[in-house]
Amino acid sequence: MPTELSTSIPSRWCDADLFDEYVRRYYRQAYNIAYRMAGNHADAEDITQEAFIRAFRFFDRYNRSLPFENWLYRIIANVFVDEIRKRPKAKLQSLDQPVNARNTACEMRIEIPDVSTNPEQLSLETAIDEPLQRALNALPPDFKQAVILADIEGMSYEEIAEAMGCSLGTVRSRLHRGRKLMRNKLTSQQYVPAGRRGGAA
Repeated sequence: MPTELSTSIPSRWCDADLFDEYVRRYYRQAYNIAYRMAGNHADAEDITQEAFIRAFRFFDRYNRSLPFENWLYRIIANVFVDEIRKRPKAKLQSLDQPVNARNTACEMRIEIPDVSTNPEQLSLETAIDEPLQRALNALPPDFKQAVILADIEGMSYEEIAEAMGCSLGTVRSRLHRGRKLMRNKLTSQQYVPAGRRGGAA
């Protein structure tokens, strides 16, 4: 490591290379979760970008013995709730603006992958039936987060509890109630899964 960096940047607090690796590794998963929470591309982009900005600012608080993605999912959930509380939206922060990690001398410009021309990412909006997404959007935020993490991301109850900052019992309760609300809404809409349409038995 260059001498000038070692004297001015606490390495365990401000490992920009490691954080950049996390951005590349987890951006798509983070966006997927944000999209299911927000229900649209524009808000998902805003939530994902803000989540990574917060993650960098508080990177010194991340316990590196634990999975980064679970810590990131909790930040995404917090950003989503914050966005709901402050609508209409406040002024967004530019990603071109340097971000300083808390209590460090490190400055970093976060480069967020461009998904606007990614066919796989663009197909996300049709990956789940529209009625299912509408039913998901109708759930209270806590129920929605639990259902997304369990039924879309396939996370365990323990991982969801860590990501949402709640007990296993709370996770089970939110999942049970969230799934019930979704079933009731889909039943009222006489929803038929895509695979059973067109005369399937």
